Amino acid sequence: MRGDFAHKLPAHHGDALLTVLRGLASAPGTDAMRRLTVQGDDRPLWQGHDRFQDALAALVVRAAARHGSALAVHVPDFSAGVERTLNALRSLPDAPVTAIHGDLVPPNLHTDATGRPVAVLDFGFYTTAGDPAFEAAVTAAVWDMYGPYAEEHTAELTRFFARELGYAPAALIAYQAVYALTTYDLFGMGDEDGHFRWCAEQLRHNTVFS
Repeated sequence: MRGDFAHKLPAHHGDALLTVLRGLASAPGTDAMRRLTVQGDDRPLWQGHDRFQDALAALVVRAAARHGSALAVHVPDFSAGVERTLNALRSLPDAPVTAIHGDLVPPNLHTDATGRPVAVLDFGFYTTAGDPAFEAAVTAAVWDMYGPYAEEHTAELTRFFARELGYAPAALIAYQAVYALTTYDLFGMGDEDGHFRWCAEQLRHNTVFS
């Protein structure tokens, strides 16, 4: 794994993540997965939709309506950014529907002494069926959320996944905006909450949203 930053992630992190992402992308999405809700929402994600991107767009609308005014205080041009994100989502082409974990953070990925993944834990936070590019996009964003080089690592992983897995960079960036817009209020709604601050920061720097 190569990058242009002085503080690159270890190569074995990227290799392990590729293994897991490819494994999940090889598992077809099922009807049972489509009936799951994502945390914070009140209905099955796919309810009333035949395309993952359209289901996500409806979720963005619901999530923005929940407490979007709180997020708008910290994110300039919030309403227009939501519309840009919705337009980007709806313009994405159809994609394979596979298993989505939705929360591939370091504690949820166990490896052996050689760095080989042996278990993926804690399904449920954003587990569904959907575009495997969404999984890659979210993983790039959340793998290092709060470290001193988090922004660099997100950009590094986004480029790496786009190159190695063949996903369009614009789609990954749009999906990262979606994740921030749909999880911002799950733990708190202000500067005192780390996840809320992280989501606001993501949106301020996301080129699709802003």
